[in-house]
Amino acid sequence: MAPLALSANPLSRHARSAWRALADLVFPPVCAVCGAATADASALCAECWRALSFIDRPFCERLGTPFAVDVGGEILSPAAIATPPPFDRARAAVAYEGVARTLVHRLKYGDRLDLALPLARMMRRAGRDVLRDAELLIPVPLHRARLWRRRFNQAAALAQALSRLTDVPADPHLLRRVKPTRSQVGLTRPQRKANLQGALAVPKALRERVKGRRVVVVDDVLTTGSTAEAAAKVLRRAGAARVDVVAFAMVVGEG
Repeated sequence: MAPLALSANPLSRHARSAWRALADLVFPPVCAVCGAATADASALCAECWRALSFIDRPFCERLGTPFAVDVGGEILSPAAIATPPPFDRARAAVAYEGVARTLVHRLKYGDRLDLALPLARMMRRAGRDVLRDAELLIPVPLHRARLWRRRFNQAAALAQALSRLTDVPADPHLLRRVKPTRSQVGLTRPQRKANLQGALAVPKALRERVKGRRVVVVDDVLTTGSTAEAAAKVLRRAGAARVDVVAFAMVVGEG
């Protein structure tokens, strides 16, 4: 039986390759942002790729916010020193502007779930130091009413794609949004914090899955950090040994 099983796999792979080749002939792959021709589906053209503002060092080792100049070494920003966040480290792949904003909106509101994997590849690069010894990926949850309207959670899609790339398991059920909240868009930082008060929880029956573990919260965009902070506080109370944050994009350059 083993030879038959082995011989079936190459045939299956050939069939999938042939199907992809046929699909590319009928529907040639195009850039996920501007529609220009590309080599692979869900990829970006060279122009759109160059338009992304990748966040690389120097940045605040705690908040992940980029510095304008390199002063040498691994340092903290004044904001991280004055008000240390409840999470250990935050990382984001790109600044939330232009092409990055379009990608997030198409994933989030355009049902472009195919974008989760290429975005997760950028997140893996940006978060390599926090993902190195992570034990669990936990996406920021949606309330069930909003999930019903939107049909999927973009943070969960990114966490699942990141899990496939890193072999770190993702669990979308550990962190729950237990009360509906208004949209965070347009709210100030104090308003965002008030909006999230009591909104997140780890069910008592699931706390053993978190206790003593190194977890990474996954989200699409870090704006003020209020959601990441609320998630980190809840996970800390549930017994997490370390809480880091990885997002695709971060709002930078705003007060």
